[in-house]
Amino acid sequence: MVRKLILTFGISVLSLGAAACNTIDGAGEDIESVADEVDEEL
Repeated sequence: MVRKLILTFGISVLSLGAAACNTIDGAGEDIESVADEVDEEL
């Protein structure tokens, strides 16, 4: 029982960590594209 609980918790943490990394990467790409557009305008 405890083993299943620990396994479930570990999988949940890894899944949330992977989702957070993807979100941060996407935000970084958005910021970079905005910066590129600003550079082109100047």
